[in-house]
Amino acid sequence: MSAPTKTPTAPGLEQARLRSLFTTAGRSRLAVAALSHPIRTIAAVYVASRLVALGAMWVAATWFQNPAGVGHLDPTVGDLIGLWDSEWYERIATQGYPVPLPADPNTGKLTYSAWAFYPLFPFLVKGLMTLGLPFTAAAVGLNVILGGVGAVLIWALFRHGLHAEPQPGRERLALVAACLWCFYPATGVMLKPYTEPLAVVLVAASLLYLMRRRYAVVAAIAVPLGFTRGVAAAMGCAALIHLVVRIREDREAGVAPLRGQRFTAALMLVVTGLSGIAWPVVVGVVSGIPTAFFDVQEAWGQKPASGPFVLWLEWAWDARGLAGLLVLIALCGTYFTLILGRHGRWIPVEVRAWAVAYPLYLFAVVRPITSMWRFLLLDFPIAALLASVAMRTSTGERIVKHWRRRVAVLLVPVLAGLLWWTCALLTYTPWGSRPP
Repeated sequence: MSAPTKTPTAPGLEQARLRSLFTTAGRSRLAVAALSHPIRTIAAVYVASRLVALGAMWVAATWFQNPAGVGHLDPTVGDLIGLWDSEWYERIATQGYPVPLPADPNTGKLTYSAWAFYPLFPFLVKGLMTLGLPFTAAAVGLNVILGGVGAVLIWALFRHGLHAEPQPGRERLALVAACLWCFYPATGVMLKPYTEPLAVVLVAASLLYLMRRRYAVVAAIAVPLGFTRGVAAAMGCAALIHLVVRIREDREAGVAPLRGQRFTAALMLVVTGLSGIAWPVVVGVVSGIPTAFFDVQEAWGQKPASGPFVLWLEWAWDARGLAGLLVLIALCGTYFTLILGRHGRWIPVEVRAWAVAYPLYLFAVVRPITSMWRFLLLDFPIAALLASVAMRTSTGERIVKHWRRRVAVLLVPVLAGLLWWTCALLTYTPWGSRPP
């Protein structure tokens, strides 16, 4: 008689499945499963990225945070969550905005105050606090959810093939790009009471509805966006580029340009433009000083009177002279070459317009500051460029055979950047820190 066959135990099956991941066939099956359930995949990767970011914050708190920056000898992750702009947003949520605006008693000029910060995020947190939640729990919980929603919206943007070159494997590229964005070096800010997650959701939703030609919805989203971040100029550029392409397509198809949507298209442009000045106007009305918002921004170090791009050029020259200027120009040139070249052509033109306009806007109005790493979290097309460089052939005609290995290699410097950003910028020392 033959010996009875043994049924594999549950632990044995799990070990076999894990071993299969180290084979080409096993990795292929995993990729197919991930593509079959993209939202589940993004959710799983997003949760993993939050754990990685939390681990990086623990490392920063344990070994890099100076006790002088938190007021006690044992810094914790909770201390890091409450540092920097988190304090200002908590003040807004619990105390509101100060009236009249604080001014320097000697010069009479407006000084540092909460009015430099946009109101929608802290007011949403204040609403959650009515449920009995403390500020930190409400703010971090809201941002964790918003970050996950943002990752899904980014995936939806990249998989949208309208106004983009045909791309084999678009679904795979879009999924990897969204997952890479979850590990962006400054992604730890989404575990803090900051506005970035809310801004990402609103920007991505605006671009998605813009591509779907839902102009009234884009106009509606522009209103809360205007009270979240000052990015209306860049969003307006994306809307204009979309309308130019749409009008050209309508004419080529022999139909009236923007037929049946001229009013909503005009409404979208007007509301988007007004959203860019909404908060500065509110600050001016409350204070009685028309330039109050910009005066407060200047107290924080922003000096728009110097002219666009001037502060960055001066910074590069002061740091390294001509070599500094050349490096700055080379970095910007490389980025714009990628986004406008073959690695960006698989991205919808509206998203590419945002990817050009938003960084230009930042360099035009923001002084040289380490917070630029955080601001670029909204430039999520960077993740699409990285995915393209790692996964596509030189011609872009197909996905390379060993794309998983190349993406894994790419993750190494990305994760190193996440750890560096968290330890170097998220920590605080009273006498010499750089803001995240």
